[in-house]
Amino acid sequence: MNANTSYFDAVVRSGAGRIAWPLVMAGGLAIAATDLVYCVLFWAPQGVSPTRILQGIAAGALGRASFHGGIATALLGAGFQWLIGFGYVLAYALVSRRVELLRAHPRRYGIAYGMLLYLVMTNVVVPLSAAPQPAHPNIAWTLANVPMFAVFGVIAAVYARRAVRAR
Repeated sequence: MNANTSYFDAVVRSGAGRIAWPLVMAGGLAIAATDLVYCVLFWAPQGVSPTRILQGIAAGALGRASFHGGIATALLGAGFQWLIGFGYVLAYALVSRRVELLRAHPRRYGIAYGMLLYLVMTNVVVPLSAAPQPAHPNIAWTLANVPMFAVFGVIAAVYARRAVRAR
């Protein structure tokens, strides 16, 4: 790598490290869709609409105002949901290019990755976001999230493996 070459150029765009971006994007969509279905199945019996769920995601950036933005903020939430899933897949792909073991066993390490994602999202991302925090934690939601993040981790790892191999 010379002084005029960024880390991104040297690692991501090099012939040995090329990533198949459509697969990373598809993985992000798979995670976002899985998460939305999970959220709807969990919250709909409690009277929460899919629009409100997506507005809740947008609340991470907009705060309480997202709940007054109608379909526009719901669509923004859907976009953020895909972007988060995309980030999960991309991060795993970037690391797995250097650590062969992650590509060799995506299901095994995807579960561990999902647990890491859960910890980061729960303890760093959500507290730092503009989303309103509940007065009392929902224990059922918390317990259901742990295995779902394992699923998200596996989805990210499988798509990342394909994205790195497809180069």
